[in-house]
Amino acid sequence: MLRASLQDLEAVAAIARRGSFRAAALDLGVSTTALSNAIGKLEASLGIRLFNRTTRSVSLTDTGQVFLKQVGPALQDIRAAVETARSRQATPSGSLRINAFAMAAREILSPLILEFLRRYPDVHVDLVTEGRLVDIVAEGFDLGVRVADLVPSDMIAVSLGRPQRYAVAGSPRYFAEHGKPQGPSDLVDHRCIRARLPNGALLRWQFEKDGRAVQIDVDGPITLDEASLARTAALEGIGIGFFMEQDVVGDIEAGRLIRVLEDWTPPFAGLCLYYPGRRNPSAAMKAFISLARAWAGNATADRPRRSRPRAPRK
Repeated sequence: MLRASLQDLEAVAAIARRGSFRAAALDLGVSTTALSNAIGKLEASLGIRLFNRTTRSVSLTDTGQVFLKQVGPALQDIRAAVETARSRQATPSGSLRINAFAMAAREILSPLILEFLRRYPDVHVDLVTEGRLVDIVAEGFDLGVRVADLVPSDMIAVSLGRPQRYAVAGSPRYFAEHGKPQGPSDLVDHRCIRARLPNGALLRWQFEKDGRAVQIDVDGPITLDEASLARTAALEGIGIGFFMEQDVVGDIEAGRLIRVLEDWTPPFAGLCLYYPGRRNPSAAMKAFISLARAWAGNATADRPRRSRPRAPRK
């Protein structure tokens, strides 16, 4: 007879999410031994092995991945039902899990999340920042925050306003030695600091002018996945970098970096808060979305994500 409690299923999701029995046990408020025993009993009851275990890591087996893929949405629905019941209270309460990559987290932490916590002290916000793109439903998040182009097309997106803009910049020393590019095509002759996206792909530098969109596969001495490291490399004269404008505007104004190709980098849609449309949002989630829209000055209705046009891949 199969005996699997809701706590057992939450344990499977937590271990898969954290990749560690110890970290998952801390999240769940139980001992590592108790958690390990519970998973062992569940595996015995199911007659399958859910996790590969080594002394250094824990990962889902192929069967475990299939199991979690099927169980994950059900867990999310149960959590939503619990939050819906709580939402009948006059004041939002409970927890709100948000996934964002680091730049997005910096953009929303102040003032949005801090203002939300001031207004709703009974809500606990669990903000997780990571580089990889995640399925927020499968991994138990209520909301995600990403650049508009990276929001999955099946999600409901709420613009956080404030258009973003790229900035191409290098140090005065670099340009003194190598000259300045006059157009995007000149970048193939320059040493560029390449960026790796959260999904593992290399960023193609995007440009647009007079309705013409161009993407360039740059080359250079270093590839990084962290904007602060790329900024440091540019300041040290390693090469030209492709940045979010807000990350280097202070360096440009101070003369530590020189901006080039500015007429090729127009503003574009910025960050979006997003969530699955099929869910019945809790009072806390509704309150956060409402505050986000007000904060961004976005009075329009929620809408499916729309990406800005991209140039054809060459």
